Amino acid sequence: MKLPILLIVDDEKPTRDALRMGFQDDYEVYTAANLTQAMTLMKEESPDLILTDLRLGGESGMDVLKAAAALPQPPLSIMMTAYGSVDVAVEAMKQGAYDFVTKPLNLDEVELVLKRALHTRQLENANHELTTRIQADAGIEKLIGRTPAMENLYSIIKQVAPGKATVLIEGESGTGKELVAQALHSLSGRPEHKFVVVNCAALSPQLLESELFGHEKGAFTGAINRRIGRFEQADGGTIFLDEIGEIDPSTQVRLLRVLSERTIERVGSNTPIQVNVRVLAATNKSLANLVEKGTFREDLFFRLNVVHIQMPPLRERIDDIPILASSFLKEFAKENNREIKPLSTEALHAILSYSWPGNVRELRTAMEHGVIMSNSAKIELAHLPRGLQNTEIVSTKLKNTQNNAQNTKIELAEMGCLNLDLLERTAIEKALCVAKGNKTVAAGLLGISRRTLQRKLQSSPLT
Repeated sequence: MKLPILLIVDDEKPTRDALRMGFQDDYEVYTAANLTQAMTLMKEESPDLILTDLRLGGESGMDVLKAAAALPQPPLSIMMTAYGSVDVAVEAMKQGAYDFVTKPLNLDEVELVLKRALHTRQLENANHELTTRIQADAGIEKLIGRTPAMENLYSIIKQVAPGKATVLIEGESGTGKELVAQALHSLSGRPEHKFVVVNCAALSPQLLESELFGHEKGAFTGAINRRIGRFEQADGGTIFLDEIGEIDPSTQVRLLRVLSERTIERVGSNTPIQVNVRVLAATNKSLANLVEKGTFREDLFFRLNVVHIQMPPLRERIDDIPILASSFLKEFAKENNREIKPLSTEALHAILSYSWPGNVRELRTAMEHGVIMSNSAKIELAHLPRGLQNTEIVSTKLKNTQNNAQNTKIELAEMGCLNLDLLERTAIEKALCVAKGNKTVAAGLLGISRRTLQRKLQSSPLT
């Protein structure tokens, strides 16, 4: 078991040696004769506790307290003094001392104070670890799912969030790119600062430059006052540039400078303004493809793509659909003061069979529709949007086709016919067409496993 680390600071060697001998069985003890030695040991050994004298020759133990308080993980400090006045005690506490003891020292008293301080430090550490875990969970609480794709996403978020690197989030519309950006900000170490969102596709080039960087009075027609841009508003925090692939070449150049030099210039001004901003960007397009087409700067792409996160579409995480649907049903039942109702078997089959081109956003809307329209004990298929009802109709027809194919196959076999798989292949072709080539969805429509569908395709490839 690792011993807690105790740093003793005293300019008198006999005192240092006596204290070291007295506590070396219970602590890993280091000693320092002055402030310089103490600061070196603080940085190298990261002590849990410091026991320092007030008078260190020509130096003061108060400076030891200040140096300790400035460390990333400050140790708890106990002041030793032969000048045991109230004023000294108050000043020591102001400088961050946990407690103080008077000289001549009583080792039993010192031991008691050290144990009490160590217990406090252990409670602080345990609380910090718990808080960190709670914050980590809270930061991603709006992201729902337990498929491998989502577990991998959570792992990346927790790994990347504490740093300052620019992050590019790519994925189809409705996959939750802004939720990932919010999670990165929440876990960034700067959650108390602003999280500023800019939809780059919603503004014209001139308005976007003004929105991002601000402008001076008279910079252009209608600029009657100075405007502070979003980068300045986000100083110390995070700016999220949504639909970054839509920005024009001129804005790309200015944004590149911000990422390179961390300075901005308001429109109509040549004065650089330093900004401390974490930049997160998102797009439903492939920036690499836009670079190849020549519509997006390669150097800007590299600056944005320091860390890349690819959002999985909902059709690739089908096992998460029931979890997401349940969460949304609870949310909208509470919001609309309705009873929480489950999905019927037919409705559940429909949402599992649908390809969800609008991804999680579309599923969320569908569940809200179901909560509003339901007038029975369950949310039935008829309570869902028409597109999902059509999916169930197609699914039923395909299953009937498959059953008919199976029955016909038996009849043909009994008659000695050779082309026994024609109708089955027809059903598979229709299912794949409806599922837009997604084998998992097609298998669900047919009522078979994906592995069975894959085996059938391998044994009798479609032409």
